[in-house]
Amino acid sequence: MKQEEDIKNAVECMRKGGVILYPTDTVWGIGCDATNPEAVAKVYAIKHRDDSKALICLVDSDNRLQRYIRNIPDVAWQLFDTIAQGDKPTTVILDNAVNLASNLIAEDGSIAMRITKEPFSHALCYRMEKPVVSTSANISGQPAAANYSDIDPELLKAVDYVCESRRQEHKPHTPSSIIKLAKDGTVSIIRK
Repeated sequence: MKQEEDIKNAVECMRKGGVILYPTDTVWGIGCDATNPEAVAKVYAIKHRDDSKALICLVDSDNRLQRYIRNIPDVAWQLFDTIAQGDKPTTVILDNAVNLASNLIAEDGSIAMRITKEPFSHALCYRMEKPVVSTSANISGQPAAANYSDIDPELLKAVDYVCESRRQEHKPHTPSSIIKLAKDGTVSIIRK
């Protein structure tokens, strides 16, 4: 299957409220439409994860990001510019999340967002035209699936669509770094 068809199938699945397994700019991820609370609830259930623990979202561009965060501070744009020049995917936790599933937004109103440049996940987010949930493809507490071959069979059965792209890949992949940007502009490293 061509990547274009794989992305089309994944997007159709997510638009119908489905959950997918897909390769990201880091490890393999479990994803869904980040604006659909029922789909987000399914992701928490599949991972056996407490819904008080936030999930990350991927977007394809600065423009898309602005639709889901109210009043992005200048320091955040400086941070994103710095991240774009590096080679480690970095997720930024920002305040004032809007237009997302309420069960995705943390109690303090923040959301973890990452702008992906990796070809598959970037094209997926672009075609979806919305943020896509991106939580590691694992049962909560187990190691993240760096490659398709690392994914627990329970997850393969639990989702609605498994992407075919990059299944043969065997490379070392690690989760993203996570940075939290506080209201006062303070930057905290959550995960290196």
